[in-house]
Amino acid sequence: MTLHLYFARKFTLYFISVFCILFLFCITADLANQLRWFGDLTDFKTIVYLSLLSTPATVYTVMPLIMIFSAIWLFLNLAQSSELVVVRASGRSGIAFLTGPIFVSMLIASLVLAIFNPIVAITSDRYLDESNGLKNGGTSAISIGSDGLWLRQGDVDGYTVIRATSANATGSIFFNVSFFTYFADGTPIQRLAAKTAQLGSGEWRLYNVKEWPLTKRVNPEANSKIYTTLYLPTDLTQNQVKDRFENPATVPVWSLPATIEQLKSAGFSARRHEVWLQAEIARPLFLIAMVLLGAAFSMRHARFGGTGMAILTAIVCGFSLFYIRNFAQVLGENGQLPILIAVWTPPVTSVLLGLSIILHLEDG
Repeated sequence: MTLHLYFARKFTLYFISVFCILFLFCITADLANQLRWFGDLTDFKTIVYLSLLSTPATVYTVMPLIMIFSAIWLFLNLAQSSELVVVRASGRSGIAFLTGPIFVSMLIASLVLAIFNPIVAITSDRYLDESNGLKNGGTSAISIGSDGLWLRQGDVDGYTVIRATSANATGSIFFNVSFFTYFADGTPIQRLAAKTAQLGSGEWRLYNVKEWPLTKRVNPEANSKIYTTLYLPTDLTQNQVKDRFENPATVPVWSLPATIEQLKSAGFSARRHEVWLQAEIARPLFLIAMVLLGAAFSMRHARFGGTGMAILTAIVCGFSLFYIRNFAQVLGENGQLPILIAVWTPPVTSVLLGLSIILHLEDG
């Protein structure tokens, strides 16, 4: 037990060190990107704030690489200090070395899924709001709920609140749409109800429209008008709508099942969210696989030589499996692979690969 606790403690320290190093690297690189994108639109304080909102998502994405670097650092240090030789001489197998690090990696993976994932979802959602606000002056907002889709657009003269019961999968056509127009001080101007509203380039195209004026001392129904087609200017784009409704990273993993049901009821495709949900459930297994893979190539004693090549091989394998996992998820999102196969095959394969290499090197 003491030996397992020793390895677990060392792995925890190396993980924290690698995490902090990569976090500083990511926030520095992200700060440079934010300066390039928004340097002309806001001050440096806001740029730093945007970087702090954006960096957690980047770190969350590269978490598997943090795990493999931590494992390589741990076992390379143990091999160079001959601690692995002493443990082997005491009759312990190579698998026994991994008990502590695997337990810690399982604990870290659980904390990542339970705590870090909601934090990343909140910061990503906030970053999307802030960045869109800088791009269009903060006049646009998009949300989805059990009572339909809600959008907001506006300018210095006023704003319009839009509600639709559903939309097509691409977010370009909305059904049973109501437009409520207000002055900047909140005074209502008019209401529009359309059977269909199509979001084009810089305009809404409304079909089968009825208009009611909402100004004082005017009877709305008596002064209502009906149009076959009506055009309204807008600063909303299809990309903004798709980014909001098709970005599962902005939804905490515990809220994903309800969000999937809401998207389906609203007419949007929820396949990307379904793939993301399964990927988050499979993430702990993939993180453990990265620990196994890092250990497989770095547990040999330094005096045998070839340490640099072994470490390079481990890093290449880690990056390869990382990109294969992401590529398989893309195939799942596009419908070219079943969701379960696309999501679960890479982590299961990675675990089996790591175990087979360790067993071959230790007992083969």
